[in-house]
Amino acid sequence: MSWRRLANWLVMSIVLVFAVSALTFLLISLTPGDAARTVVGPEASAERYQEVRAQLGLDLPVWQQYLNWLGGLLTGDPGRSLLSGVPIDQVLQDRIEPTLALMLCAFVCSTIVGITLGVVSASRGGALGRFVDMLSLGGIAVPTFWIGLVLVAVFSVGLGWLPTSGYRPIADGVGEWLPRMILPIITLTLAGTALLARQTRDAVAEQLTMPYIVLLRAHGVSERSLVWRHALRNAAVPIITILGMKLIGLTTGTVLVETVFSIPGLGSYAVQQTQAHDLPVVQIITLIFTIVVVVTNLLVELGYGRLNVKARA
Repeated sequence: MSWRRLANWLVMSIVLVFAVSALTFLLISLTPGDAARTVVGPEASAERYQEVRAQLGLDLPVWQQYLNWLGGLLTGDPGRSLLSGVPIDQVLQDRIEPTLALMLCAFVCSTIVGITLGVVSASRGGALGRFVDMLSLGGIAVPTFWIGLVLVAVFSVGLGWLPTSGYRPIADGVGEWLPRMILPIITLTLAGTALLARQTRDAVAEQLTMPYIVLLRAHGVSERSLVWRHALRNAAVPIITILGMKLIGLTTGTVLVETVFSIPGLGSYAVQQTQAHDLPVVQIITLIFTIVVVVTNLLVELGYGRLNVKARA
């Protein structure tokens, strides 16, 4: 990727982040609910209700609320939760670890399993190829939350092997952390493996029919080297595309999985605070997920530039 193209991409990304934050603020302000009413309760007087609205800044126009929030963010102060009064950065410190751990573990596991299945299927075909097709179809058709509920029913309720829900920080020890994360990680891994395996199989199978593979095979290059070193490397561009889509999909997948398994992460917290109309908290979490999407797209573009000769032009 050229420096000019990278600069244009960064400018567009910054504009996109601001546009998404403004649109999110507007849409949430239009949803039913009122943080001031949640704070004072349904029995409070009208005077008390209006007093709290003024204290929280909810009596201001939406655009002014947004500018106040944006000004605080740019000066390093993301504000406080309207409901609890706790600084938002303090709240996020406690909740970002479960979400990051869940996303990273699921991404690594589904990448290893998906690419391995795809490559082995492309090189051997037969029953394994049909299995990858069935896995892809099932993974695309079955909702993530349903996979999680089935795993809980089988391994937690039925067999009693793993806890049904909850989270323990990794600082308490891997022995406490891992059993509560196995089912959530498997849920997200299964949901993300199917499409990657299918795409990898198709891309590698296409490369294995290319003339340069025939030439390398004629020169005595081993089949393992042909598949894993040459065919997989030249099939990397479409695989990187799917990896980027999968990482972006994990931002929404964590919301569902954290809700199903009662994990106190950013996704489940965003759902709770959206229902309570806590605008500053929802804004920050949305901004974090938007930045993840933007950075992921940048990494994909850099991957294209590294692997695709045409993209360097």
